[in-house]
Amino acid sequence: MRIAIASDHAAVDLKATLREYLIGLGHEVADLGPETADRVDYPDYGYKLAAVVADGTAERGVALCGSGIGISIAVNRNPKLRCALVSEPLSAALAREHNDANCIAMGARLTGEDMAKACLDAFLSTDFGGGRHAGRVDKLSNPSC
Repeated sequence: MRIAIASDHAAVDLKATLREYLIGLGHEVADLGPETADRVDYPDYGYKLAAVVADGTAERGVALCGSGIGISIAVNRNPKLRCALVSEPLSAALAREHNDANCIAMGARLTGEDMAKACLDAFLSTDFGGGRHAGRVDKLSNPSC
C-alpha cells in the first residue's frame, strides 16, 4: 500500500519510527516532512498530506503532531479526506469500518510508539463496512446529500 506520513516538529521522532515500521511491513512510504525538530506549522504539513491522498498519490495518510488535534483539523479541510484522531486500535478500526477514514492522526505527546503501531495495524487491516455506513460517508464529502 502507498502511505503518506507527515508531522510537525513535535512528532518528528514518532514519524521516523512509524515510517520505518511501515516500510518493514512492506508498504511504500512517502515521508512529507519535516526532517528536523525545528519549529514548523502543522497546517502546512496537514495540507500537503491531504493533497497527496486526495489526488491518489497515496492510498492512506498518517498525520502526527503533539496532540494530533491540530493536524487532523488541517487534513480535514480537504473534502476528499476523512481523517480520524485515534488513540487506540479500536478507534482506528472503527474509523475505517464505519467512516471509511483514509487518514489517521495521532498525538506524539499522548500516544506511545507501541500504541501508535497498534493503531496503524488496525487502521491498515480494517476494510470499510459499506452498507448502512455508505450513505453517511457520502454526506461527509457532499453536505447537500
